[in-house]
Amino acid sequence: MTPISSTLFRKTISIILAGGQGERLYPLTKDRSKPAVPFGGKYRVIDFTLSNVINSGFRKVYLVTQYKSQSLDTHIREGWSFLNGELGEFIYSIPPQFRTANHWYQGTADAIFQNLHILQDERPEHIVILSGDHIYKMDYLKMLQYHIAKKADLTIAGIEVEKNLAHQFGVMVVDDSNEIIEYQEKPQEPKPLPHKEDTCYVNMGIYIFNAESIARVLIDDAKKKDSQHDFGKNIIPSMLGNYKVQAYNFEDENKTARPYWRDIGTIDSYYESSMDLVSVSPVFNLYDFDWPIRTYQGQYPPAKNVFSESFEGGRMGTAIDSLVSGGCIISGGKVERCLLSPNVRIHSYSHVEESILFNNVSVGRHAKIRKAIIDKNVKIPENFEIGYNIEEDKKKFFVTPSGIVVVSKNTQLL
Repeated sequence: MTPISSTLFRKTISIILAGGQGERLYPLTKDRSKPAVPFGGKYRVIDFTLSNVINSGFRKVYLVTQYKSQSLDTHIREGWSFLNGELGEFIYSIPPQFRTANHWYQGTADAIFQNLHILQDERPEHIVILSGDHIYKMDYLKMLQYHIAKKADLTIAGIEVEKNLAHQFGVMVVDDSNEIIEYQEKPQEPKPLPHKEDTCYVNMGIYIFNAESIARVLIDDAKKKDSQHDFGKNIIPSMLGNYKVQAYNFEDENKTARPYWRDIGTIDSYYESSMDLVSVSPVFNLYDFDWPIRTYQGQYPPAKNVFSESFEGGRMGTAIDSLVSGGCIISGGKVERCLLSPNVRIHSYSHVEESILFNNVSVGRHAKIRKAIIDKNVKIPENFEIGYNIEEDKKKFFVTPSGIVVVSKNTQLL
């Protein structure tokens, strides 16, 4: 394994692709990009990748943005401005600048190509390229050491998934030294692992490139009129046989029996991953002080529950099996298996269960909410019901096929 030195960190930059439109997460992405979507009460999706970067020891970070980036830019400015520029530490947000072409980013590879001036400015030896919309814990330093030890031009993090799910990913075929010898991008008939016919080895969208190699490959790709300028569709296949392309087995810092890596790309997967967090023993551990997840810490007072009237029909402010963020007041209402973002108000005699409430949501007296996601700044009127009559809900809100009701940000309810 390559020894750790300060030079290794100084000569490495991280680039996070955070411009995802997140169409399948609509309406949560109506006013924000996918990486800016709240998750886990007080966090944003981008916080998990950024925390991995910081926990891995890297301090030179570029965030490539594109769609509806204001919410994300504000979050980065408010919550991630603790790095010291005098020491060469930074997290810089880079929107499309039309430096090399008069168009938006055309693909993941084009997003890096249009910012190749970074390599000229920073002169790194290694580039860590990451997606900003996955939930997982990973030490990228271990992967970088592996990359250097293998003398690879490109190293791709890989994870095993069930074969029936592999068509959603890039599937890798490796030899005995874990060098990639074949690559299939979202194949209809994915190749399974040897001796594991029901399992495939897939690309996680986590890359480490040698700086010289990526510059050459991206410049060549930009000249190809028929290229989609995408890492999975074009860059990786073009490098096989011409460069050393290595796979790295994902090592999960979450330290559970089964590696945890989630692309919460749909409302249903977002909801399921969120509900896991309120279980007694969640698969993804937020309470891991060895691998902290950082975020913007608003100046909210502590959460509190008020009213405990024991007589029949009395008010009881309770939260059971729930994550309750700062600034929340549960005032005589009942909350069960919910995630409450900061500054939520639950008023008397209301009942909220199996739901996700974003910042500044207010639930009126006697209101009932079940299996719903309520976006920011929504005021639920008294006696209002959500999640109890799906056909009626469909007339007012977005409802998934599984019956999850989503109320958009700033919706005015009467």
